[in-house]
Amino acid sequence: MTTVYPVIMCGGAGTRLWPISKRAKAKQYHSLTSEYTMLQETIQRMNQATDLDVAAPSFVCAQSDENFIIEQSKAVGVDPLHIILEPIGRNTAPVAAIISLLLKDIQPTDLILLLPADHHISKPKEFWACVQKGINAANDGQLVTLGIKPTTPETGYGYIHQGNQIEAHVFNVNSFVEKPNLETAKQYLASGKYFWNAGIFLFAPTTMLDNFKEHAPDILRACQQTLASSPHDGIILALDETIFTTCPSESIDYAIMEKSSTVALVAPVDAGWNDIGSWPALAELQLQLGSDSPQKGDVLEVDCVDSYLHSDGILIAGVGLKDMIVVATKDAVLVMPKDQAQNVKKIVEQLKKTGRTDLY
Repeated sequence: MTTVYPVIMCGGAGTRLWPISKRAKAKQYHSLTSEYTMLQETIQRMNQATDLDVAAPSFVCAQSDENFIIEQSKAVGVDPLHIILEPIGRNTAPVAAIISLLLKDIQPTDLILLLPADHHISKPKEFWACVQKGINAANDGQLVTLGIKPTTPETGYGYIHQGNQIEAHVFNVNSFVEKPNLETAKQYLASGKYFWNAGIFLFAPTTMLDNFKEHAPDILRACQQTLASSPHDGIILALDETIFTTCPSESIDYAIMEKSSTVALVAPVDAGWNDIGSWPALAELQLQLGSDSPQKGDVLEVDCVDSYLHSDGILIAGVGLKDMIVVATKDAVLVMPKDQAQNVKKIVEQLKKTGRTDLY
């Protein structure tokens, strides 16, 4: 039987959920949709496969986040296989290279499942069924990615254009496309041939390494040199800062997936996926999960319509608000119309420029 090795990427900054998500504690380490953190929900999901042998998860995170990984995995009764500590963020392509080098000696039929820590999936059974559908393609030397069935003409996601069918629910990929404008997104939705790119990948380590040799040898070389100089202390692998800093910073999509001729798409994936990439997305998800009100924390509202109030401490009182987001922490308050949610990162950029490191 194929064993799947989950590798959970914990490097996202989650800037669009500022001021809750900050460098000191990004969104994956917060409880947003349940009593568990986003990371813990992802860890628990790895234990919910019924027809697959799933190994203990490995984690890739910033050096400063090591304790979050240890404490939060322990709290849900999981012992990590590896914890890889990055001295500096280098996007997702080096993550794929490092973990493929680290696990290259697993059994030939075993696979890596690379996925983000901070996505919500409300139907884990369906998720694992889709992973199962990609096993044959991955064992045949394909880099498999999951295509999420779009429900709205979303302009905040990249899309994957479905190609010819390989087998049931598995297709070649015509192209990866960048975030579209609204009119194009509507066309994608109507066509039924375009799927949201969730950044979830299934592959054999040898397949991924062969693709790095062909398409991104500079990244592979830097990762090989990094591993050769990095101390392994039990399950902890601290990447050498001097060498890893020389590694190009690229996404796995740009470095490998968009260039490879061996990419397969599992679609449609209808597993209740949500990347919780904005405050309105979180508010909508709370309602989908059955909350009477999406509001969170010490909140009072009078005659508020389609607004989301979220407090991590002080009382928020809203009167007559419409289509508004209000988020309060102990050191910052965010107030904005819902349609400006994608611009929260501009606030973070301003904080960086002014040197207010304690606030981002």
